[in-house]
Amino acid sequence: MKGLTRFFPGAPAPGLPGDAGLFGPDSTAWRVARERLIVAGGPAALLLQVAHPLVAEGVRAHSGFASDPLQRLRGTLDAVLTVTFGDHGQVRDAAREVAGKHRPVHGTLPDDAASMPAGTAYSAFDPGLALWVFSTLVWTAIEVTDGFLRPLGPGERTDYYRDMKQLGRVFGVPEALLPEDYPGLERYVDEQVRDVLDVGPTARLIAGQILAPEPPIVARPLRPVPSVLAAAVLPETLRQAYGLPWRRRERLAFAVIRRAARVVVPLLPDRLRHWPHYRVARDRMGR
Repeated sequence: MKGLTRFFPGAPAPGLPGDAGLFGPDSTAWRVARERLIVAGGPAALLLQVAHPLVAEGVRAHSGFASDPLQRLRGTLDAVLTVTFGDHGQVRDAAREVAGKHRPVHGTLPDDAASMPAGTAYSAFDPGLALWVFSTLVWTAIEVTDGFLRPLGPGERTDYYRDMKQLGRVFGVPEALLPEDYPGLERYVDEQVRDVLDVGPTARLIAGQILAPEPPIVARPLRPVPSVLAAAVLPETLRQAYGLPWRRRERLAFAVIRRAARVVVPLLPDRLRHWPHYRVARDRMGR
């Protein structure tokens, strides 16, 4: 498991005492995002993102996914956790850092995709692409929390999305583009899956590096787990497009993982269950 910890963000700086940042201890954002278990949705979130042809090409052309396939997950996790739990200064610093990394990411699609022609321009500052990446993070966080930890009713889903809209704005999604509520976000995801996403050769290449990285990061018996988790969370059409098996044995493995998580996670001590970003933020607020 030592290799697995390479892409878990470490504890942040303490920050300014009493500065709650964007949300605060009583927010739904803190209550949902504090769980380390949320990383179980990472493979599905990444596969959703790169199923968009322009995101896939941006990742292929401007990241080191071949040599460090989990770099995107690690960087995204750290940025999201910092903005969620950091003080206002840390939020601004994280936003500037993400913007700096995005500045060189632009180009054109080299080949036709099902939903757009070759030559279509992309940029990491495109508000539409920022909305898609943001939506995959929110959608998978809710799916994983509801499936692996505890049920999330319509009210809590709405509250979480309302909180996370602030995070979307920090990362360049204009208010006018953000769906009004969580059902609106679900409709948007469904529309993207139906009309825009296209799992082409680039997406499948990146998916292979994400689901089976070399060198491996976990012991051999656990290596199928990322594929099982991704297959369980992804919409059926994308699961099939990526060629992820969902036979009886994968469904059984997923049922065992989900049942174990629901039983074990609530019994874990705080230092294992929750991200260090949450623990640091709680201490900053004197709790």
